[in-house]
Amino acid sequence: MQVPLFRLQCGCNSYEWGKKGKDSAAAKYAAATPRDDFSIQEDKPYAELWMGTHPSLPSKDVETGRSLLEMVEDNQALMGSDITKKYQNKLPFLFKVLSIAKALSIQAHPNKKLAEQLHEKDPEHYPDGNHKPEMTIAVTPFEGLCGFRPLKEISHFLDTIEPLHALVGKEHSDELKRVAEDSGAELSQAKAALRKAFTALMKQDKDGVASMSKKLVALAEESKIQPGPSVNTAEELNELVRRSNSQFPGDIGLFVLFFLNLVKLEPGQAMYLKADDIHAYISGDIIECMASSDNVIRAGFTPKFQDVDTLTDILTYDHNPPEQQLLKPVDYPYVTLNTTAYSSNSSSLLYDPPIEEFSVVRTALNKKGAKATFEGLAGPSIVIATTGNGKISVGPKSEELKEGQVFFVGATAELIIESDSDELVTFRAFCEIDNKAHQANGAH
Repeated sequence: MQVPLFRLQCGCNSYEWGKKGKDSAAAKYAAATPRDDFSIQEDKPYAELWMGTHPSLPSKDVETGRSLLEMVEDNQALMGSDITKKYQNKLPFLFKVLSIAKALSIQAHPNKKLAEQLHEKDPEHYPDGNHKPEMTIAVTPFEGLCGFRPLKEISHFLDTIEPLHALVGKEHSDELKRVAEDSGAELSQAKAALRKAFTALMKQDKDGVASMSKKLVALAEESKIQPGPSVNTAEELNELVRRSNSQFPGDIGLFVLFFLNLVKLEPGQAMYLKADDIHAYISGDIIECMASSDNVIRAGFTPKFQDVDTLTDILTYDHNPPEQQLLKPVDYPYVTLNTTAYSSNSSSLLYDPPIEEFSVVRTALNKKGAKATFEGLAGPSIVIATTGNGKISVGPKSEELKEGQVFFVGATAELIIESDSDELVTFRAFCEIDNKAHQANGAH
């Protein structure tokens, strides 16, 4: 019987927003187990490493060359019968490494019902019928735009940035200000005012946006944009306008910056984006885990197809401070650390969003000889090493584990990871339907 541990060869996408050459973590990790004639070219951008069964870029078993999709279809024990049945022989999640040098599109992902409708109506731009909630964990310092700012911040920018006020219009700016200053306003009123103001901005014609963007960039070049009640500094905001304009001159995204929270994550910090949450990643290397979908509704910072009507219609218009986007990890309870791991302050942390399709465990072994033994899970998992080297073992099978290498671990298998370096960091994405990890975290 095959031991349910095998190394994967994973594909790397080259999109223009990716980091170039060896600066890209996605490229370095892909090169640890290269596909075909893959070699890193220093002038080429490398954006995303994909780990999973998604048909756009399925992972392969290194030994046999077979796709992971074929392998889990042929051997249902690898996924566990519950997950095999519920998710039609496909991995429920897509695991990625993103290396971001310039802003990704301003976007949201549809919920399940809308995804099915969009896919039926426009399969070219919406390639599947699944929703796409996603979680981001920083590998290097990360910045992104995530969710709408509190209304008082947006109102301050509408008041003090004349070209933004001009695009949104006096009527919608005044209405948003009235609601922002009314402590007794209903949430539905606040969301309606925000929807009107944001939709008015997004539906402006390109000539108007281009004209006003010149005025906005002039303000930023003179460092005249002030943060008001925002947690961002004047320096951050002015620099971000200048940088964004250098990447996407005259784009509507320059104005969207003032509607969305600017979130910064340090390595190990995470955020969770439910379906219908607006966001745009700006820079950094991240681990990303999501439901297995490739549906994106875009409207700014992109040369790709934009669907402004759908985007402005489907957003939740929640408007909370950036710290409410963060997902705080908890100690993972189903791991045993050896004495060397304990004494070196090693850790195994669970990032557990409020959905079924995925959770992620980040394990940092901080000394040579530190070892973590994980109880078997009721579903499949994928492990990637992002720093250091060591060994990964299931039963009698033990494999060398180096930075960038990726392994699939079958359901119910006890997993052991041991460090041969002063620091070994791994991320493990998994799915369990009756998830004891979720129960420990109190998320369900």
